[in-house]
Amino acid sequence: MKNDIEIKNLYFGYDGVNVLEDINLVYSKKDFLSIIGPNGGGKSTLLKIMLGILEPKSGSILLFGEKPSEVTRRISYVPQDTLVNKDFPIKVMDVVLMGRLSKSKAFSNYSEEDKKIALEMLEKVGMSEFANQKINALSGGQRQRVFIARALASEAEILFLDEPTASIDTAGQIDIFKLLKELNQSVGIVIISHDINVALNYATKVVHVNKTLYFHDVPKSHNFKAFESSSEHLCPIELITATRCNHTH
Repeated sequence: MKNDIEIKNLYFGYDGVNVLEDINLVYSKKDFLSIIGPNGGGKSTLLKIMLGILEPKSGSILLFGEKPSEVTRRISYVPQDTLVNKDFPIKVMDVVLMGRLSKSKAFSNYSEEDKKIALEMLEKVGMSEFANQKINALSGGQRQRVFIARALASEAEILFLDEPTASIDTAGQIDIFKLLKELNQSVGIVIISHDINVALNYATKVVHVNKTLYFHDVPKSHNFKAFESSSEHLCPIELITATRCNHTH
């Protein structure tokens, strides 16, 4: 069985300086994958390579057995809540319909099927009652749900999210991650998160990126025994779970 994402010996850099070195990763869309690591460690760069925005310097990356640029209709990206012009008069339904642009010819040419799917996706994220409200009238958490609905409307098989709860309060963050966990029953989730506790509570797999990459299965139960011996790679996952993990580099 082919992996949905497969990265082998990948290197990437700017101006001759490596940002990522010898990256190896396999991912199945049945998993909720959280990418963690320090600022400047290469998390967002890795995500851009997965999306096909950046090309690796060497090594390979395949999504569904093909180059990322060849499967753009099978993946979707959910950014941080970056609604710069909050006075822009656009309705929630119109935002979600944008996810159908690859299926339709123009903004004014959405089919009844497009509208049906958009409404179904709003229902899925618990925002159908807000379909006719202006996007700028919503809270940050509500807007992020709308952006997720837009991604789902594209009928993507994997959602890529870059710190989607960065500007949302704690209660809103929990709601978003509960939603993503539920969606992971039918859609792959790959997320950059600055919150390690989120990685432990919701993800099934975690990768720690700081130029190189270390892969972790999230323990099903925490083991709070002290370390019995040192590890060649000590990352926050091990610190929080207080357990040695069989990490893969």
